[in-house]
Amino acid sequence: MRRFLMILTLLLTLPIAALAVQPDEVLDNPALETRARQLSQKLRCPVCQGENIDESNAAISRDLRLYVRERLVAGDSDDQVIDAVVDRFGEFVLFEPRARGGNLVLWLAGPFMALIALLVAWRFVRARAASTARVEDLSESERTRLQEIMRD
Repeated sequence: MRRFLMILTLLLTLPIAALAVQPDEVLDNPALETRARQLSQKLRCPVCQGENIDESNAAISRDLRLYVRERLVAGDSDDQVIDAVVDRFGEFVLFEPRARGGNLVLWLAGPFMALIALLVAWRFVRARAASTARVEDLSESERTRLQEIMRD
């Protein structure tokens, strides 16, 4: 039953993504249409924020899809189309922001913080291992007290 519900959910949600690109948006040239779809998957919808413009039904996404197709028909390369959209809407529309300028700090912050976390963990483990008391290091009175505690 559970598997049936999962398959039913999948079958009902798949057509939603297909409805985003309208038939009147599709280019006659299959190669340009393929490029447009690939570029549309790299661009974030300014309204939905979690969807790319290829899957979004928002009006701004439709406008962006049409703009991407216009630029491709005009003969722009993929990079030129991306640059034109970024110039118009900012780097927010990129799902993978470029690693330069202010974004470079964000790109480097993750590995840097991971390195610091590893260093702190390593020091913690070393300090804990060094401070662990061993039974051999206890005095005779401490050993007898420990054995009394262990019996109780």
